[in-house]
This record gives sequence, C-alpha cells and structure tokens, in this order.
Amino acid sequence: MLSELDINILEILQEDARTGMDKIAAMCGVSEDEAAKAIAEMERTGVILRYPAMINWDKVDRDSVEALIEVRVTPQRDQGFDVIAERIYRFDEVSSVYLMSGAYDLMVLVKGRTIKELALFVSEKLSTLEHVLSTATHFVLKKYKVDGVIISGATEDQRLKVTL
Repeated sequence: MLSELDINILEILQEDARTGMDKIAAMCGVSEDEAAKAIAEMERTGVILRYPAMINWDKVDRDSVEALIEVRVTPQRDQGFDVIAERIYRFDEVSSVYLMSGAYDLMVLVKGRTIKELALFVSEKLSTLEHVLSTATHFVLKKYKVDGVIISGATEDQRLKVTL
C-alpha cells in the first residue's frame, strides 16, 4: 500500500517528470534521500513505469495520424476480455487499449504515419482476429487538450480592457 508521501511524489511527477529531487523533497517535507528511496521503490514495484515527455507532434515536420477504434468482441470463457485485449495490445501500431462499458467492449488507440497505414492495420490485422465482431474507427483530426495540458487553441484574450 502506498503512503501519503508516495502519493504526493506521484502527483508531482505526473505534473512534471523533470522535477528535481531537491524540489520533490522540499514539496513533500522530507530529505532528498527519503524521496529518492520512495521513487526507487515505486520504480522497482512497477508503480512508476516510465517518464514520458509530452510532445506536440503538430509542431514537428513529421507525418503522423492517430485513431480511436471501438472494438466489439466475444469474451472468452474463464478469461473474459483479457486474451483478446492482449493480442491487440501486442501490435506495434497500438499505443493504448481500454476495456469500456457501453456499446463496445474495447477502445484501442493506434498511431501511424498515414491514414492508409492505419486503415490497413484495421482491415488486415485487427478486424481479422478471431472473436472480433466489429470495429468503428475514428481518426483524430486535432488535439485541443491532452492529459490536462492545452495543446492548441490557447490564446490570450486580445480584447482591450474597459475601465471607467
């Protein structure tokens, strides 16, 4: 079970994984050594999996496209959705897989260089899997906010202030 210190550290790292150990320790009211030991233990036990950078790929000269795919599947006896989810998440194109409530069973986030590349993934790999009943693909056209960070559309109010 995680301590209050562990939770505080996780919240700090989730906000900015580049936060220095000295700042983490000060924010949590502990020594740098204690903070470092807590982080090392959470890395060892798999609570902290990695430290990713959030990149705005729209500002990089590189073709990329993302899609959300709704997938309806037949759950397997004694294994539910886990076996088919595992088969899906092993594809290189797949970045995330979620078990969902509602009209479909799995939500799959995929990334590729072109729409054609992702369309081929759906038609040749995903939809041909045993137990996949149907798919519905939704291409991401523009990102506005990701993981709490505003990506685009954030402009300061340019109106003049009215004073009396």
